Amino acid sequence: MCSPIPHYLTRILDAVKDEDEGDVADYIPALAETDPARLGLAVCTTTGRCYAVGDSDPFSLQSISKPFTYALALDEWGFDAVSAAVGVEPSGDAFNELSLEEDGRPMNPMINAGAIAINQLINGAGSSVEERIDKIVTFFSRLAGRALRVNKDIAGSELDTADRNFALAHMLHSFGIVEDDPHDAVVTYVHQCAVEVTVVDLAVMAATLASGGIQPVTGERVIGRDAARIALSVMATAGMYDFAGRWMTQVGIPAKSGVSGGLIGTLPGRLGIASFSPRLDPTGTSVRGRKAFATMSKQFDLHLLTGTNYRVPGVRSIVERDGQTIITLQGWVNFTVAEEISSTLLRYTPTPSRVVLDVSRVTGFNTIGRQVVKEQLRRIREEGATVSLYDPEDRITDMEYSDGTHMDEVDEL
Repeated sequence: MCSPIPHYLTRILDAVKDEDEGDVADYIPALAETDPARLGLAVCTTTGRCYAVGDSDPFSLQSISKPFTYALALDEWGFDAVSAAVGVEPSGDAFNELSLEEDGRPMNPMINAGAIAINQLINGAGSSVEERIDKIVTFFSRLAGRALRVNKDIAGSELDTADRNFALAHMLHSFGIVEDDPHDAVVTYVHQCAVEVTVVDLAVMAATLASGGIQPVTGERVIGRDAARIALSVMATAGMYDFAGRWMTQVGIPAKSGVSGGLIGTLPGRLGIASFSPRLDPTGTSVRGRKAFATMSKQFDLHLLTGTNYRVPGVRSIVERDGQTIITLQGWVNFTVAEEISSTLLRYTPTPSRVVLDVSRVTGFNTIGRQVVKEQLRRIREEGATVSLYDPEDRITDMEYSDGTHMDEVDEL
């Protein structure tokens, strides 16, 4: 028996796969060679369950590295010290603009100027380039739960065309924000951006922020709670650059994009989401990734500010009685809760058996929550179990499965 979650993720990819607008980033020669047809999507819950569909090959982090390095700096130095170098206000400008406060600080750590300044805080002023890169890569590897590496070809290609970043570093050096050699500042920043990941790695990394800094698969605390909260807050306001306001209004998921085509989103306490598709819009964001997130937000009811965005454990109890398994649900069943219910049904449902799903304590289902639960019940039935529903308040109004058959009901338990 398998989970239906990949099926729903595949539907999202199918909805955007024919989108052919945008172009791959060609100002970095190594990225210009990327196959524009690549497309992948992954989700990781804060309880460590991961699902992925589509492209699973690695690609470079690019600007998606910024919130994570910011969190590392916050843990190393604290908010006050980090804020002395970089602000937290949205700039409203593109990622490579020189957007500075009156005192010379970059507006936030998500733009290139701010990310270069943050990078120079890691391991302290005076750290060698090699030691700083090693610390960042080790940290990223702990976030992903596996050893990551820098793609040297991408790093070299990016350095060959990094005149604008060199200019930013020299300007920051003139304000005293970057204390190290400006050239070294760009070298370490470029290597940070050239670390390779997969969509699953990114979903796990995003879920680590969503869980308050605890890596959901390994259980290790990788980021301090305050650092995770602050990094996530700045992602929400500035992670999408001059598209941030429209993104938060339309999609409502704190996010960060990268010019390689990656995109991450975090829902606190719930999910980390990642997509990869290298065709970019004028803001440097993946075209198909942006549409995939917008579709997920709408169909899965994931907007952060939706009134039903709370979460309680969806499974109240599992009782074996008189040769049947009675599974009692509770609360509001949205996508995150339905995924939990699906996982519980996979773990605890004996086969063959009689399974009764009790939804009398459920306050309601949104569309995707109802679909996931029904589909998991159908799959349990296909494995040989007899599946019935106890629903005295008619919480599930559509009793038809996706294959056209219907659920049975029981009158009492």
